[in-house]
Amino acid sequence: GTSVKGFRLMRRPRVLEPREAHWRDMVTQMAETARKNYRSLVHEDPDFAAYFRAATPIDVIERLRIGSRPSRRGNKGGVESLRAIPWVFSWSQNRSGLTGWYGIGTALLAAIEQHGETAVAEMAKDWSFFATFLDDVEMVLAKSDMAIFERYSLLAGDAHAHYFRLIRDEFLRCQQAILSIKNETGLLQRDQRLAQSIRLRNPYVDPISLLQVDLLHRWRAADRPEDALFQALVATVNGIAAGVQNTG
Repeated sequence: GTSVKGFRLMRRPRVLEPREAHWRDMVTQMAETARKNYRSLVHEDPDFAAYFRAATPIDVIERLRIGSRPSRRGNKGGVESLRAIPWVFSWSQNRSGLTGWYGIGTALLAAIEQHGETAVAEMAKDWSFFATFLDDVEMVLAKSDMAIFERYSLLAGDAHAHYFRLIRDEFLRCQQAILSIKNETGLLQRDQRLAQSIRLRNPYVDPISLLQVDLLHRWRAADRPEDALFQALVATVNGIAAGVQNTG
């Protein structure tokens, strides 16, 4: 509010246009669908925490100094106890980027089915909030690599087949939905600068990722010692973070 001669004038809340109000309702519904899908995997699946610890380098990241606070709250080993930075960082390291898109593909396709592709595409064209959201998700998808991620997932042994299928299928749904809404044939079609940057970096980052998978396997088999293997793993963590340019 503002003051005029000692009186405080309160601004009236902006009245939403009918179209914008409808868009907000649509996005609220999408958010709820995405949240349920995400939670069903991350929080409600009792075996997911073990898969997470096997398919990401979280056991290396927990020993690093990232930020000013410990990587987890308390001594519990579940996903809920992890702080945001190591949680997101772990999924960035294994090249899946899961935290940036999981659940969104299901939500977008549900919105398209309910409201029609034209309505969702119009919202992406005319509402900068939704357009920016889609751009951010598209960027994370473009930086993700399911082929590299599969190598990490294999570290989980018997759990690999089930969880990799769930994650890969949601990735493909998300990619399909965004390309459909934007009427594009490939990710980052409208941002060639970033697309080229990723293409130029990947040939350097991919070998580091594959090396990290091999080192994780050997280090864990040796009962995670603080030795040269661990120092090599730390170097790969730094290398992947610099190359992918996403941390947490």
